[in-house]
Amino acid sequence: MQDLRPLSPTARTVILASASPRRHELLRMIVPGFTVAGTRSIKETIPESLSGCDVPAYLSQLKADGYADLLSPNNLLITADTVVIRNDGIILGKPSDRADACRMLRSLSDAPHTVVTGVSVSTSGRRETFSETTTVHFAPLTDDEIKTYVDRFHPLDKAGAYGIQEWIGCIGIRSIEGCFYNVMGLPLHRLYQVLRTF
Repeated sequence: MQDLRPLSPTARTVILASASPRRHELLRMIVPGFTVAGTRSIKETIPESLSGCDVPAYLSQLKADGYADLLSPNNLLITADTVVIRNDGIILGKPSDRADACRMLRSLSDAPHTVVTGVSVSTSGRRETFSETTTVHFAPLTDDEIKTYVDRFHPLDKAGAYGIQEWIGCIGIRSIEGCFYNVMGLPLHRLYQVLRTF
């Protein structure tokens, strides 16, 4: 049986370049001690030729480049990006305001969509980038349910305007195919396997 103990922080200093409290919480489940890098302004220009599923991995690499000065022989940097992709191929990022959040949730109601998280793990001499994909099936959502969720939970910092671990996930998500933690923003099983190789 594989040893799935939390990774020891003693071999390297692990740095998470993310302002997301959910990513902090998730990474702590597999890495008990890590440092959070301060927020930096990184220009996220996406090539038009890039498919939606490839965008998160590309953005995670852009973020890694933006924090490259933090890499030393004993440091390991984790960067990530998550997008929600509707069935029609439209990418949903973070909503701009309440009305935008409500529009996003209406477009996800009673339909499956794809959540893709791209992750880059970098040291001064190596980088490994991967993506994880999960399909989420929403049941029909009423306007009252959507407005209640947006007003109570203010999901403006979440791709697709929802958090699967919140009330909307409990009452609105019928099923998922793939990694639950990926929908929250960090595919822990895959990340754990990659970190072990470092």
